[in-house]
Amino acid sequence: MVQARPTAVFEGDVRGDAELLTGEAVALDVRPAGVILRAAGAIIDWITYLGIYLGLALLIAWLIGDALDPALSAALSVFGLVVAILIVPIVVETVTHGRSLGKLAIGARIVRDDGGAISLRHSVIRALVGVLEIFMTFGGLAAVVGLLSARSKRLGDLLAGTYSQHERVAGAADAVYGVPVQLTAWSHTADVATLPDALGRRIAQFLRQATHLTAESRTRLAQALAAEVSAYVSPLPDAPAELFLAAVQAVRRDREYAALLLERERLERLRPTLSGLPHAFPDR
Repeated sequence: MVQARPTAVFEGDVRGDAELLTGEAVALDVRPAGVILRAAGAIIDWITYLGIYLGLALLIAWLIGDALDPALSAALSVFGLVVAILIVPIVVETVTHGRSLGKLAIGARIVRDDGGAISLRHSVIRALVGVLEIFMTFGGLAAVVGLLSARSKRLGDLLAGTYSQHERVAGAADAVYGVPVQLTAWSHTADVATLPDALGRRIAQFLRQATHLTAESRTRLAQALAAEVSAYVSPLPDAPAELFLAAVQAVRRDREYAALLLERERLERLRPTLSGLPHAFPDR
């Protein structure tokens, strides 16, 4: 999941390596895959490519048998190894735009530093350097470089200008607030006017994040928002500020939903008149 927020860019502003800015000066909150996740995906890929190499070796041995010349056998072994650890990763990452079996398992994808899809050039650089830092050092060099990088980049990512983006993010389910029990009777007769969009968004954001705030900040923000909302509510209930905000939001939501249902019902009743032809004229 990628979220965007506007930001101002000033001369000399220093930003972290994990923040991505678009051409419109919008910062994207990307989530790079960590070293542990990348290591798990690399192990899955390594087992897969090793299985491909063993499968090629067994296939060649079965087709040729004992008549295979030792020199030719060594050449075919090297060729199979190149195919398994170099050609196959290049083809897979290029065709799938940065995905492989291991990356699918951990929910990651290789992308450029600007967030775009990788090309053949990026895959070739990553695969060539991966022979050294993954296969020849059993992942030790990649782990050390990844721990020192803000985006957990390995050496191949640094040279290719790529990183592993974690795309499997759990969806956040916003809590749905109803009218508090203490204000149920008040909600039936209260006059709650339509709130400004900015104020409504601030109330919704406060109610979502209230449990993560300290008690002092929670009370102070609730009272400040309740003071702004009081101009649109009559009569004002005798209740804590946070319960008052939750009740106002629930009342506005329920009444706006009822208004939408009523509008839909009216349009359904008018549909024959709006879509029908006058004087029963045939529809050809």
